[in-house]
Amino acid sequence: MHVANDTGAAPLSGKLADFDQASGSLLERALFNHRRIVLLLCLLVTMLLGWQATRLQLNASFEKMIPTDQPFIANYLAHRQELSGLGNAVRIAVSNTQGSVYDAQYLSTLQKLNDAVYLLPGVDRAYMKSLWTPATRWVGVTEEGLEGGPVIPDGYDGAPASLEALKRNVERSNEIGQLVAFDQQSSIIYVPLLATTADGKPLDYAQLSQQLEALRAQYQTGPVQIRITGFAKVVGDLIQGLKQILLFFAAAIAITAAVLYWYTRCLRSTALVMSCSLVAVVWQLGLLPVLGFELDPYSVLVPFLVFAIGMSHGAQKMNGIMQDIGRGMHRLVAARFTFRRLFLAGLTALLCDAVGFAVLMIIKIQVIQDLAVIASIGVAVLIFTNLILLPVLLSYVGVSAPAAKRSLRSEEAEAAGAARHPTWRFLDLFTQRRWATGCVALAAVLAVGGYLVSLHLKVGDLDAGAPELRADSRYNQDNAYLTQHYGASSDVFAVMVKTPPGGCSSYDTLQRVDNLDWQLRGLPGVDSTNSLALLNRRVLVGLSEGNPKWYELLNNQATLNMVTAGAPRGLYNEDCSLLTLYAFLTDHKADTLGRVVDSVQAFAKENDSEQAQFLLAAGSSGIEAATNIVVKQASHEMLWWVYGAVCLLCLVTFRSWRAVLCAVLPLMLTSILCEALMVWLGIGVKVATLPVIALGVGIGVDYALYVMSIVLAEMRRGSSLSQAYYRALQFTGKVVMLTGVTLAIGVGTWMFSPIKFQADMGVLLAFMFVWNMVGALILLPALAYFLLPQKRLVADTPAVPATMATRQPVVRDKAFQRPATLEVRHEG
Repeated sequence: MHVANDTGAAPLSGKLADFDQASGSLLERALFNHRRIVLLLCLLVTMLLGWQATRLQLNASFEKMIPTDQPFIANYLAHRQELSGLGNAVRIAVSNTQGSVYDAQYLSTLQKLNDAVYLLPGVDRAYMKSLWTPATRWVGVTEEGLEGGPVIPDGYDGAPASLEALKRNVERSNEIGQLVAFDQQSSIIYVPLLATTADGKPLDYAQLSQQLEALRAQYQTGPVQIRITGFAKVVGDLIQGLKQILLFFAAAIAITAAVLYWYTRCLRSTALVMSCSLVAVVWQLGLLPVLGFELDPYSVLVPFLVFAIGMSHGAQKMNGIMQDIGRGMHRLVAARFTFRRLFLAGLTALLCDAVGFAVLMIIKIQVIQDLAVIASIGVAVLIFTNLILLPVLLSYVGVSAPAAKRSLRSEEAEAAGAARHPTWRFLDLFTQRRWATGCVALAAVLAVGGYLVSLHLKVGDLDAGAPELRADSRYNQDNAYLTQHYGASSDVFAVMVKTPPGGCSSYDTLQRVDNLDWQLRGLPGVDSTNSLALLNRRVLVGLSEGNPKWYELLNNQATLNMVTAGAPRGLYNEDCSLLTLYAFLTDHKADTLGRVVDSVQAFAKENDSEQAQFLLAAGSSGIEAATNIVVKQASHEMLWWVYGAVCLLCLVTFRSWRAVLCAVLPLMLTSILCEALMVWLGIGVKVATLPVIALGVGIGVDYALYVMSIVLAEMRRGSSLSQAYYRALQFTGKVVMLTGVTLAIGVGTWMFSPIKFQADMGVLLAFMFVWNMVGALILLPALAYFLLPQKRLVADTPAVPATMATRQPVVRDKAFQRPATLEVRHEG
């Protein structure tokens, strides 16, 4: 066996004593000639960052979940102080299963719970509301005119007379359907939240959720049942489910390790690949607190993606070293030659991964931008742990002799005259005209069909409640109860009406608000509304002895001013320059929000004036509608940037636009089919799922790069497409198949997770792993048959000396303008 180094020196043996330590690139010499220093530095970094990882916090932020640059959110933030409680809030429904809310024992429990919630950190106490808060008032018409006061009557003592007075006050307060259920068997404690606690620290949602659960356990006794909804509770439940998420991570890691060992039959190399991938995760988690980042429920899955990418690259390095050792090389020589062959392809693949993550930065939602940074950090450390540390470690440890011999079993059998393995014979069919034509035609049909289906892909949530959790989760059951028993659901869409100071009570402004109110009431998905115009109608009926004939907006400014003066401050601000129209929706599905947004925007276009401007949008549903708009705009723009960057990196690596098409077209097919799958499974594009689409492209290109690098280099040396593809299958293709199937099985276990968005991500990632693998092994050679004609490549390529005949080549520039980094030939 002869080896030619990249300097063009005379062939040497594969023995360590004959190896030229000064050969190879500057980077290779710096790493492998100083291996102990490299290992010592990696050990110190691992220990330091492992300690830093213990300081990593898991939390979430409502502000990070919203697109602050979007016009709707800008309007909300500009008037945030006047709209307190219309963003992040918790609703606690307290029900009496054996009676009504007019029960002394029930009211006592409600009061104690109200006082306990009032003292929780992060509660915006000035705007908290329940039957026991002074801000909950009633207004009635008596013989002496309009009267009002707190709903809980003065001198309440729980006696029948006090309870009767309370019932009367509730009926006059207009709170039935809002704070009090329609069946009057439950009432709500409305708890708006601040972004920070009194000491200026960010609100800890995990701690708040635990405190709410403790209060639920304390006061949910006898006939009293407590249900809790809101962003804080969703995040709390997701964080609480982290232990279960970690169990699925452990299962995926165990499956990956088992399959890798089954493939190699070498415990030491399997352990090294696993260890280096886990070291990458440790480095990533350790760098986050150093750089001021936290993990949130939406980025907690990123470390596993980093592990999966590391396993893919690590398996390729291990396979190359194993085959070279099987051919008789010393483990250090094998490690250096494998480093030469695969470092460029691996680096390009990781850069494509990083681009796939980094492109998410164009989405102006901080939680996605943080995810992009966290994932990019993970990919960056993989360059050190899996492209550098792993080969250096394997240069010391090597692989077992039986494993090395086993890796060349099929190659030796072929040399002895045996037929190729049935799998390789089948895959080789796609390098022939008939099968290649059928494959490309089928891919085209799938692309067209998938695209037509993907046109029905929705942006936003497609289910009621919290789609991040299962439909039968406790939270979604609580949310369903509130939606069923209250007209004022937790899905609030608020329209802001800006007027000159003091102009909120003018008849012309209220008339326009009233028109929009009636228009929204007629929309499907709108359960009820509330506004100052609606209050004027109700008060006029009260002033007219309850006669419904007077359910009208009276054109009398004095009366309008009188009603406005006694109206709750939630309907207008302090200087009467901002009105708020509330639309309580039955759900926050994408179609529901889209109808409301379109209706309000059309109305505003026709009715905006200097006296009244209709601004979108506040409330939980208004903010979600804004988020959907940003996600929709970014989804396709993001893919353009991802594919543009991937194509550029592949072009730099391959120096052939034809090879770029062979590598990228299978990825595009996977993206199209993934969107079709989302339509079929009822998964919308949203903050939790949008990153998966970009990540699938970045991770999937790894497979194509490893296969195409070998195919292209072999064909430029004069091999036929069939010969080149078979060499690629022997060297990198079988590892592509191994990692694709293994990782798909690993993430496929997520489908059983109680966290629905993790289950959705598991389905989508498993689909992408499999289809990207299929594309690299089947569609890529079929495309190469048409796009990489051998005559063109050979004509453009200088003759290769006999001593340079390659067994496992490296992708190089067009026409091999630089010499090959490693040429191996068996003689005799």
